[in-house]
Amino acid sequence: MAHSLSAKKRVRQNIKARARNRHRKELVKTQLKDFTAAVATGDAAKAEEALKKSTSRLAKVALTGAMHKNTASRKRSRLAKRVNALRKAPAATA
Repeated sequence: MAHSLSAKKRVRQNIKARARNRHRKELVKTQLKDFTAAVATGDAAKAEEALKKSTSRLAKVALTGAMHKNTASRKRSRLAKRVNALRKAPAATA
């Protein structure tokens, strides 16, 4: 347990920061679930819209420091890869 006033304050600040970061990460997870659902439908336009929202959310979360920028970049790249594969799939089967 913290004894000094400054250490107690840091504990309070860390609790608040952790809550903020967890909330931001939850928003990202929800957005990624929406993206996955859009890709599962096979609708490229819907998936592209979900990609746009997801990449925006990831960039904002990385900017705040709740997630490392390289992690966010890696996730954005993988999402884009899935959308590109979805776009090519109808052309390959036709």
